[in-house]
Amino acid sequence: MGAKTGLLVYADGDVPCRLGEVGEADLGRTTAMMRCLYPGWVIEAAAGSNLWDGVYPPDGRAYAGSWPGVELVCDRRVMVDLPSQLPDELVAASAGRRMVLHAMHSVVDWLAFGVWEDGRLIRSLSLSPDSGIVENIGEPLPFEVPYWAGERRAEVIPWPDEDDEPYALPFHPLEMGEDALRALCGFIVEGRPDPGDVDADAIGLHGFLVRDPDAPDPAVKEAALRAAAAMGPPRTYVLGPDGTLIKRDAL
Repeated sequence: MGAKTGLLVYADGDVPCRLGEVGEADLGRTTAMMRCLYPGWVIEAAAGSNLWDGVYPPDGRAYAGSWPGVELVCDRRVMVDLPSQLPDELVAASAGRRMVLHAMHSVVDWLAFGVWEDGRLIRSLSLSPDSGIVENIGEPLPFEVPYWAGERRAEVIPWPDEDDEPYALPFHPLEMGEDALRALCGFIVEGRPDPGDVDADAIGLHGFLVRDPDAPDPAVKEAALRAAAAMGPPRTYVLGPDGTLIKRDAL
């Protein structure tokens, strides 16, 4: 499994139904949404993507779309360990509608999702095999029931010459993550799509470079990395018998 997501969706009602009806997202409307969700941040237009490819954007970039009845943003910054601690401005934007957070990272088998109704959190879950269940608020949603009932136990293939140790959780977070994505948003990023799934590849998203004005300038950071890469090998000195420093040519 290699799925990664950082997705936040706002909808007037059922998210899959709304996403199944969208056409081309208006750039002006989408830009206005981004400025509302990231007040005071530096936001610049960039190359776009689609919902299937763009659900896990590069660092510092966001993909977004705004339509009547549904809005979404794909951004690594929404991949928070505790969905209940999502920034206030993002939660405030859910007033009067449903908000869904879906975050998943295959490298650490981590899943987090949350559902808000009219700004109120009704369900959140965050878990990984290393950290266990980090957050578990509200009653399980229907798609979760088979997992908690022990019907979807993790099948782990051990590495060669390693013992077959049991998985640290009763189920695999990424397997639940795909079911969560389908149930809450209408599509999946891995596996075989169902005929009724939303065609995420057909939903075009606008691209944005998004930067916190209080964060270090990316250009300065990049220049520092280039300077470090251009540095020669380290110079090593030893203390001589008379107390002076003597340069050594090699370690």
